[in-house]
Amino acid sequence: MWTSVPTDTRQLGFTLVEMLAVVTIVGILAAAAQPLAVWVHKRQREAELRQALRTLRAGLDAYWQAAHEGRITLKAGDSGYPPDHEALVRGVPDARDPQRSKRIYFLRQLPRDPLADRSLPAAQTWALRSYDSPPESPAPGRDVFDVHSRSEGVAIDGSRYQDW
Repeated sequence: MWTSVPTDTRQLGFTLVEMLAVVTIVGILAAAAQPLAVWVHKRQREAELRQALRTLRAGLDAYWQAAHEGRITLKAGDSGYPPDHEALVRGVPDARDPQRSKRIYFLRQLPRDPLADRSLPAAQTWALRSYDSPPESPAPGRDVFDVHSRSEGVAIDGSRYQDW
């Protein structure tokens, strides 16, 4: 006599070997993606730094332009650049206004260095260079000719953030 084996002998679920294989593959993929995520975050912060520097430098240039158009009162020996970078937000009296009631504003708000400590106010996150200081050794002075990051880090392209 012939006995038949039931046809419904399917297993439900996964074996331990199959589960270990899947976990290993997922782990390898996660390990490969993690450095990429760090790189993307660094690139985003670098883009924020570039934008903040452009904004500040455009404000400094607009201040200088207004000073040389006679809209800002300059004393003898003044370079035409603001005394501090917060003057770009505070504004200055318009020299062309007879009542001196109007002010000229160059920035809505002072951008912060995205690489700096988040607990510092935006004004303290930037290193300043005065008009009188040479480019190879920038130093603050009686005006603000340029700004740069205080970060001692190195960018993705190998340049130092301080040199931007």
